[in-house]
Amino acid sequence: MHKYDYLIVGAGLFGSVFAHEATKKGKRCLVIDRRTHTGGNIYCENIEGINVHKYGAHIFHTNDKKIWDYVNSFVEFNRYTNTPIANFKGELFNLPFNMNTFYQLWKVKKPEEAKAKIVEQVKKANINTPTNLEEQAISLVGTDIYEKLIKGYTEKQWGRKATELPAFIIKRLPVRFTYDNNYFNDRYQGIPIGGYNKLTEGLLNGIDVKLGVDYFKDRTKLDQSASKIVFTGKIDEFYDFRFGALEYRSLRFEHETLENKNYQGNAVVNYTDAETPFTRIIEHKHFEFGCQDKTVVTKEYPEDWQPGKETYYPVNDEKNNTLFKQYQTLAEQERNVIFGGRLAEYKYYDMHQVIGSALVRVNKELNIQIADTL
Repeated sequence: MHKYDYLIVGAGLFGSVFAHEATKKGKRCLVIDRRTHTGGNIYCENIEGINVHKYGAHIFHTNDKKIWDYVNSFVEFNRYTNTPIANFKGELFNLPFNMNTFYQLWKVKKPEEAKAKIVEQVKKANINTPTNLEEQAISLVGTDIYEKLIKGYTEKQWGRKATELPAFIIKRLPVRFTYDNNYFNDRYQGIPIGGYNKLTEGLLNGIDVKLGVDYFKDRTKLDQSASKIVFTGKIDEFYDFRFGALEYRSLRFEHETLENKNYQGNAVVNYTDAETPFTRIIEHKHFEFGCQDKTVVTKEYPEDWQPGKETYYPVNDEKNNTLFKQYQTLAEQERNVIFGGRLAEYKYYDMHQVIGSALVRVNKELNIQIADTL
C-alpha cells in the first residue's frame, strides 16, 4: 500500500492549491520541491523587515471574486495598485499608455488630440498586414510609443530584434484615453499583508512537505510512495527530453540593500531603452507601503535559458508549440500522473489563473463540485 495518495512535485501555487484541497477531502499528500523553500516563484525573502519578491514582482489581480475570496481566506491582501513608471533615457512616462503618457509624449490634454496623434502615425506607417512584432506594434499605437516605450524593452525581454519576433506576441496594446495609471483592469488587486509566504503557508498547513528534494534523482522511490503523481515541473524533463528540449526565457536578479528610505518612489520602474541592460528596477517596500529605514531594490535582467538556470517564460512560438504537443500527447495517455502549472502545461499563467486551473483540476480529480471549494 502506498503511504500517500498523491506525490506532488513542486510546491508552487498549483501544487500547493492541489495539496490543500485534496487534504481537505481526506487525501494524504506529500509535497516535494527541488528548492529549499515553498511557494515557487512567489516566494518572498525577508530582508531588513521588507518582503523581497525573490523571483520578480508578483502583483495579484483578478476579476474573479471567488478566487479573490479564496486567497483572502488564507491571508488578507492590501490595497496595492500597480502603477508602473517607464524610464526612457531619463524621461519618465506613466504606464499603461493613458492620457498621462500622451501628455508626457506630446503635451496633448484631450483624448481627441491623443487619438489624432496615434491615427496620424499609424496611417503614415502604412502597414496593412504586419509581418513581425515591430510592424504589429506600430500598426496599433504608432511610432512614438513604439520607439520609446516598446521596442527596447521588448527586445531585451526576448533577446531578439523586434523585427525577428512574430507579430502574434502582441495581439493588442491597451490604450486608455483617460488619466488612469492603474495597470490592471481587474476588479481586485493587491499584495498579501506580510508577504506571499503567508499564502503558501496557509495552503500547506498540516501537509507533509520535503524541500531540497530533486524528483529526478530519486524518481523510482518517490513514485512508489504515492498512488498518483501531480507533476508541476518541466514536461520535457519528465519525459527525459525524448523529442528535444522546449525553449524558455530566463531571468537574473541582482538584489541590493540600500541605506536609503525611498530609492525610486515607486515599486516598479521599467527601463525601456535598449542601452540599459536590465528591464526594470523593483523597490519591494512599496508593495506593502513599508516605512523601514533601509530599502531593497532588484534589477531584473532577461536571459536565454540554459540548463541549470531557472525557467520563467515559455517561448510559445510555432516550433516550441509543435514540440509541446508531442509531449502533451504522451501526458494525455498517463493514468496516474496529473500535469499542471506553467512548466508542465508550457503556458504562461498569472497567479489567479494557475489557482483557478489547480482548483478545476483537483475538483475533477476528486469529483468535487466547484461550489464546495470556493
